[in-house]
Amino acid sequence: MTENQDNLNNLSRKLENFLKRQDIFLEEVNALKAEIYQLKQAEIKQPSEKKETIEDKPSYQSGNASKPVMASEPVAASQPGTASKKLYRDVNHRILGGVCSGIAEYLGLNKILIRFLWLLFSFFFGIGFLAYIILWIAIPKIKKTSTVQKPSPISTEKPPVEKKQVLEEKAVIFNTPARNQKSKINFDWEKYIGENLINKIGIAILIIGVGIGAKFSIENDLISPLTRVILGYLVGLGLLGTGLKLKVKYANFSAVLVSGAMAILYFMTYVAYSLYDLFPQIVTFLLMVLFTVFIIIAALNYNKQIIAHIGLVGAYAVPFLLGDDSGKIAVLFGYMAIINTGILVLAFKKYWKGLYFSSFVLTWLIFASWYASEYQTEVHFGLALCFLTLFFSIFYVTFLAFKLQQKEKFEITDILLLLANSFIFYGIGYSILAGHETGSQFLGVFTIFNGVLHFAVSSYIYKQKLNDKNLFYLISGLVLVFITIAIPVQLDGNWVTLLWVGEAALLFWIGRTKQIPIYEYLSYPLMLLAVISIYQDWSTEYYFGIFDSSDAKMTPLLNINFLSSLLFIAAFSYITFLNSNKKYLPSLSSRKEFQQLVSFLIPAVLLSTIYFAFRLEIGNYFDQLFANSKLTMNEYEEFYNYDHRNFKTIWIINYSLLFLSVLSFVNIKKLKNRQLGLVNLALIIVAVSIFLTQGLYVLSELRESYLEQSLSAYYQIGAFNVAIRYISFAFVAITLMSCYTYIRKEFMKVDFKMAFDLLFHISILWITTSELINLLDLSGSSQSYKLGISIFWGIYSLLLIVLGIWKQKKYLRIGAIALFSITLMKLFFYDISHLNTISKTVVFLSLGILLLIISFLYNKFKHKISD
Repeated sequence: MTENQDNLNNLSRKLENFLKRQDIFLEEVNALKAEIYQLKQAEIKQPSEKKETIEDKPSYQSGNASKPVMASEPVAASQPGTASKKLYRDVNHRILGGVCSGIAEYLGLNKILIRFLWLLFSFFFGIGFLAYIILWIAIPKIKKTSTVQKPSPISTEKPPVEKKQVLEEKAVIFNTPARNQKSKINFDWEKYIGENLINKIGIAILIIGVGIGAKFSIENDLISPLTRVILGYLVGLGLLGTGLKLKVKYANFSAVLVSGAMAILYFMTYVAYSLYDLFPQIVTFLLMVLFTVFIIIAALNYNKQIIAHIGLVGAYAVPFLLGDDSGKIAVLFGYMAIINTGILVLAFKKYWKGLYFSSFVLTWLIFASWYASEYQTEVHFGLALCFLTLFFSIFYVTFLAFKLQQKEKFEITDILLLLANSFIFYGIGYSILAGHETGSQFLGVFTIFNGVLHFAVSSYIYKQKLNDKNLFYLISGLVLVFITIAIPVQLDGNWVTLLWVGEAALLFWIGRTKQIPIYEYLSYPLMLLAVISIYQDWSTEYYFGIFDSSDAKMTPLLNINFLSSLLFIAAFSYITFLNSNKKYLPSLSSRKEFQQLVSFLIPAVLLSTIYFAFRLEIGNYFDQLFANSKLTMNEYEEFYNYDHRNFKTIWIINYSLLFLSVLSFVNIKKLKNRQLGLVNLALIIVAVSIFLTQGLYVLSELRESYLEQSLSAYYQIGAFNVAIRYISFAFVAITLMSCYTYIRKEFMKVDFKMAFDLLFHISILWITTSELINLLDLSGSSQSYKLGISIFWGIYSLLLIVLGIWKQKKYLRIGAIALFSITLMKLFFYDISHLNTISKTVVFLSLGILLLIISFLYNKFKHKISD
């Protein structure tokens, strides 16, 4: 008794010691947790002090410890407190040379936006490629920065190594692994291969062997058909009996044998009916139904997906193993339908995704292969439609059955299978109907049928009040998709565009205001379709300068095409308003770069549509005038008034300048959007450049037409050919004024003064030179324009020098010197061979005097220039 008491006391003391150690360990764990929490709070309060770049980290010189000296050259982004940024190529985020990413960093814009704009200018204006190469060479690259971790403060705590040792010691005490110790998982490959893998490979080989043996005996006529079938059934029943007998002790092995046996029984039944006609149709059908029911019961009883896989999906190998050329496609499809029905029944009890996926792929692969190679409209039209609908319905219910019954959420793979099933059915069905004389008239009805079917399913789901609302939204989205497809199937022209853009606006409104992401996602492809559709409408309804006759007439602004454009603009205006409304959160907020791209493209589509809607009306008006001006003198002579073509070009340029000016003032007064401002400025530069090149040339053509009056006997050519140039100058002046107003606004946050001065003086010089030629041409002194241009350029160079000294702008003085150099080269290499003696004397004296004046100004104001 005493000995037992001593043992009990010893055990009690040991227990008390373990409990004390446990309490101590828990206290230390809590202390460590508190310390970690404090360190995390310190990180949150001072995030900027965690890391410093090498460029930002100051190094202190001896003798002046308080004054930091930067360790390297400045990087692209200026540091706080510096006066201005510098432009560098950002090689850290480059695709080619880092030009676009550097510009985006300098302007503070999204890199994707800058790259998109660069590609746009490259493809549509052809200047992006050359400019990129020039900037690649000219702009220096930013140096890659590396981060340096600040040294941790001195701590009186135990070093990390000691902490790790303490944790490991305590882990040993409590028989638990340390935190940093990786647990090893021992996987017995021999056990897996021997017990699991070998039996599956063996039954598969056995099934293939039976199939090959059956095929060989058929081809060589070794035994009678009845004997072949009987032997096959005996093999299958033998495997089945063996599998059932081994179920109690060897469940996994038994399941493999049972599934293989059922696949063989399927094989032999198909062979007996399809090849040898040993069974009548009703018997074959009942046998296959019996086998299918047995497989379902066995799969549920064993709770093994492998039985369904080998027994049902494995039965699909029948037509391939036997090489069936009998042509009984209805038998094959009926056989497949029975197998898929069995899988459908299983779907109400088990969610075996691998089984569904295998049967889905095999069924549609067999059907699509047959349709592509053997389908004949006259023979198979009804058969193909019936089995197509049957397969689609079976898989539709299969994918929904278990989820709806258990009220589980749909995963992404479930949604993809559901969508694939719907669109495979619609695509093949559309093709079957389109190839039939009568069926082609019901394509719209077939499309609507798909929408109605999905609507019925979505209504049922809504009534069931499932937790997974996304499934309801998905099916409802399919309804909208098929209604959308039905629009162009039944309608054409402007109605397609209007219905698509209206539907896109409706879906976007529901998705954004009701916070239902699936509707917003569906609205984006509809927007794309609407944009493509309206551009297609424009390409077919407007002339675009190609005429076969002048019969077709369209009243400017009062026609169905312009009305369609206005309704399209109204829909996209509403979408833009919703997208910019801060009250509603976008569904793409987690994907910031994509959301920024969408937020850029939606207003871009709106503005481009507004621009082209009026531009096309202007172009179409002059195209009709040109077509109506056709005069046929005889079989070989036709005349047109080509002034209408020139008026079309110049009025389109004038309209473009006016559109950009109005957009500028709206943004400056109301929107104050920096991205829009930068895009607007870039487009202004392009528009002014087009006017200086193409526009001034067209104006000179109109002047020449007025002076020559070559077709005045047939067409009225008046003074407006000359007056139009001054209207165009007014539009250029308004555009330059809007550009000047832009660069002075604070919300733009960029300094474009030098770029504007360059644009302004080039425009003034170019326009005044053109006007000088115009005045000399109208006065009959066209031979004097060489002399006049040289003197005028010299005078303008002098004015730029004076302005550069006065405003202390070095780039103006350099530009003046460059202009004077061009003038001198023009004088010596071109003018001197075309001018008479008096003209040469005048121009040399004039330019010489101008050079002396310029030199005097440089000497007089050299102190101002040097400062």
